[in-house]
Amino acid sequence: MSGAPFLSVILPAHNEAAYIGACLEAVLASADVRAELIVVANACTDETAEVARRLESRAQAAGWAMTVIDTATPGKLNALNQGDAAARGTIRAYLDADVIVSPRLLSEIVAALDTDQPRYASGSPVVSAARSGVTRAYARIWQRLPFVTRGVPGFGLFAVNAAGRARWQDFPDIIADDHFVRLQFAPEERVRVSAPYSWPMVEGLRNLVRVRRRQDAGVAEIAARYPALLRNEDVARPGLGVLLPLALRDPVGFAVYLAVKLAVKLPVFENSQRWERGR
Repeated sequence: MSGAPFLSVILPAHNEAAYIGACLEAVLASADVRAELIVVANACTDETAEVARRLESRAQAAGWAMTVIDTATPGKLNALNQGDAAARGTIRAYLDADVIVSPRLLSEIVAALDTDQPRYASGSPVVSAARSGVTRAYARIWQRLPFVTRGVPGFGLFAVNAAGRARWQDFPDIIADDHFVRLQFAPEERVRVSAPYSWPMVEGLRNLVRVRRRQDAGVAEIAARYPALLRNEDVARPGLGVLLPLALRDPVGFAVYLAVKLAVKLPVFENSQRWERGR
């Protein structure tokens, strides 16, 4: 452990008091890592920062350095930049406040990124149990898409080593920070580790559509502003050979998945905010 790279976990959080405690508990239960945890509570009107600070003694007992930054400036991208400015680690992991990491995940990520070559890594995502039947049905299909099962998507959690982080400076003011970072790396530079993490999907048809619209807008924004990054894109639209077996296996789930895809084009689901959880 003494020679292991130092990891900085950067966690931007806006009004996440109901979720951040469980997220931090899971991070602090991680095995075999030398690490610090930086929480950036941005423009919160709830107790996000207070919930995080209650775990500072727990972090110290677990051997983690922990910093809670409480800023009045809104925005996830600003929070990411503030976290980066405070970070000391040669490896940086960027984590959403509603993600639950498994105990071995961070150590597996550190091992994958312990190289002088630029690398990007994430874990194996598992969608958290949803309350909404619509979300459960949609998630059954979504979790079987090749991008999710074989790719390194990084939704909710992605990490880079020092050589990888050098590929961009500050996070730009964009919608899809995860997509922006993933496309900094060629497919062969991305590593998916086997350890899982739990990632929640938004509840209900309307929220699924609104978030899907935001994701599509984020992809389009990067294509327009950073077209050179598209050379690193390896995600193809799933064809009939992928979709037909899914439809036959789970017709209800596929009907919901298709309904979301079609509803994205309806103006009634226009997003009112750039950053939206949809909870």
